[in-house]
Amino acid sequence: MTALRIVVAINPTASFGKGRAVGPTVVQSLRGAGHRVTALSEPTMADLHREAEKAVALAPDALVVVGGDGMVSLGANLVAGTRIPLGIVPSGTGNDVSRGLRIPIGDTDAATDQLLSALAREPRVIDAALIRHAGEPDRWYAGVLSAGFDALVNERANLMRWPRGKSRYNVALFRELATLKPTTYRLVLDGVEWNTAGTLVSIANNTSFGGGMLITPDALLDDGLLDVCVVEPLSRIAFLGIFPRVFKGTHVTDPRVSIRRAKHVRIEADGVVAYADGERVGPLPLEIEIVPGALRILSP
Repeated sequence: MTALRIVVAINPTASFGKGRAVGPTVVQSLRGAGHRVTALSEPTMADLHREAEKAVALAPDALVVVGGDGMVSLGANLVAGTRIPLGIVPSGTGNDVSRGLRIPIGDTDAATDQLLSALAREPRVIDAALIRHAGEPDRWYAGVLSAGFDALVNERANLMRWPRGKSRYNVALFRELATLKPTTYRLVLDGVEWNTAGTLVSIANNTSFGGGMLITPDALLDDGLLDVCVVEPLSRIAFLGIFPRVFKGTHVTDPRVSIRRAKHVRIEADGVVAYADGERVGPLPLEIEIVPGALRILSP
């Protein structure tokens, strides 16, 4: 195998510290395969982003991120629209982008072996979504943008330190359920206006969020379309009736759940903060556009 210059960005707080050994293991495996590795591990995500941006500016042969969806977000925002491929070794909480890419979760050796194999062939090309937010720099996401009750749950889960793992999302969900109320949205999908009240709104390139909730089970990473899911206003009891079905994706058969597809989405609502791949984006309104083939991924 040809020796490649690879930048590895490691989230030291992945999975609340349980994943700390994963990064060094990945670096050791890459170096053992003869690659030249720059390993980055910083105390904060802001520091890590700054150092990774410097390293990527030197045009390495690949960027590898070790962590969860937050690290995928960091990587996507550094290499989307470039020729630099992105590798992912999951060690976070949700790992939904890895799940969609069929990268092994919870098995560092298998994920690393798959990464080493992928380095020897052409990367997989997938779409990414570009967010335009007035007064803010454009940013990318690979998975799902949340802009409703789902975003409130994400915000609460990010502030929690117990329980660990993906069960945090379930605990956060039940806590937010106590104040559940619908929001009025104005959505414009490829120029067609859609005014609706909704409890949950997701604009997805991937199938799942929240550690395996199949919010848009038929979404494809490379079809050049966003799957826009809106759940109509529901009582708490009705919401609890639909919620368990999200884990199998069967909620989409409920008449109160709508999914439409578009290349370009504008979303407006008062008092709503959006999240993308688990990272806070900011308040609506937002413009979101799918960019076909924007990401080159080291995956099956």
